[in-house]
Amino acid sequence: MSAALEGVVVLDLSRILAGPWSTQNLADLGADVIKVERPGQGDDTRSWGPPFVNTADGQPQDAAYYFCANRGKRSITLDFTKEAGRKIILDLAAKADILVENYKVGGLKKYGLDYDSLAKVNPGLIYCSITGFGQDGPYAERPGYDALVQAMGGLMSITGEPDGTPGGGPQKVGVAVVDVLTGLYATSAILAALFARTKTGKGQHIDVALLDVQVAALANQAGNFLLGGKVPARLGSAHPSIVPYQPFACADGYVMLAIGNDTQFAAFCNAAGSPALAQDARFATNAQRVANRSVLVPMLEERIKLKTIDQWCALGTEQGFPCGPINTIDRVFDDPQVQARHMRVDVPSDTYGSLALVASPMKFSGTPITYDTPPPTLGQHTEQVLGELGLDAAAIEGLRQSGVV
Repeated sequence: MSAALEGVVVLDLSRILAGPWSTQNLADLGADVIKVERPGQGDDTRSWGPPFVNTADGQPQDAAYYFCANRGKRSITLDFTKEAGRKIILDLAAKADILVENYKVGGLKKYGLDYDSLAKVNPGLIYCSITGFGQDGPYAERPGYDALVQAMGGLMSITGEPDGTPGGGPQKVGVAVVDVLTGLYATSAILAALFARTKTGKGQHIDVALLDVQVAALANQAGNFLLGGKVPARLGSAHPSIVPYQPFACADGYVMLAIGNDTQFAAFCNAAGSPALAQDARFATNAQRVANRSVLVPMLEERIKLKTIDQWCALGTEQGFPCGPINTIDRVFDDPQVQARHMRVDVPSDTYGSLALVASPMKFSGTPITYDTPPPTLGQHTEQVLGELGLDAAAIEGLRQSGVV
């Protein structure tokens, strides 16, 4: 069965996380992604360990970080600061459908590898630039990093416990969420441009910035400010607009209670042995519960601590209110629902024997994702890709001797 993007060629000049996350999505969808890396060094994340992943014979190889975003690609090593290497990029771009890069603004122009230059070589090329702050504006020249943008884009101001409480202060999210979201937005934009090309025959330049993505991802918090005029504050793990919607201590740990409507609140109150709470004028509707949060939450804390995690989760399932355990990551992959959804995949590899990776969350009925190609070793496909450009073994060896590959 053909993959959704079978026949689409992607030239991946990105590294770290946001760009590779996007190109891994495209690879999962069936595109031929050619990852261009620096000779002898490669993607920075190959060295971002420990932990490192051992080869089948027990030798440490690349850092585990690298493996999260490079499945399904082919790796070539190439120094495009040298003319011979630049020429190879031009030849690859001439045949590519998509190019993804995350160099500093203008960084590729001096090599003639910017969008305007490559559009002359390939007018149908979809060229996606991922930067910290975009192609224009007063910050355009600045380097951008996930944690920096979490701070500047407002996320840290609403993440963490309130000031004056134990552990109070701004916190970053435990995953590089801005990079991941940027990769997802980039993927969406690329696929939209690919569809537009079917009508116009022309490619285009896509400008995706981490800061833009973070601002967009403020979602309801931004809406609350823009439409309500009040600056959101940190509430720990509580929700600014829904109550109760936060972790609670129970007899043997913590559960997450996520009450989304009044019916669910009434079901919870019945399970807690306090049905009258749902009829109390102070708590009968969500708006009233939000207004009386400081009164209600301590009352719930007293009731929730009387039962165990398993008891509350069972009651939630039986009586129809959302309640779940706060799993550590090992428990996530032991969860029967996660297992039923096949979110862990074991990818065969000649180098590593087998790799346990996280599966794509995209499930297709007609063009399912396959997991046949592990993240490549550095330069694993250099000779193969250059051979497809018509270079013979002698020419490739010459490039190797001159340090181009």
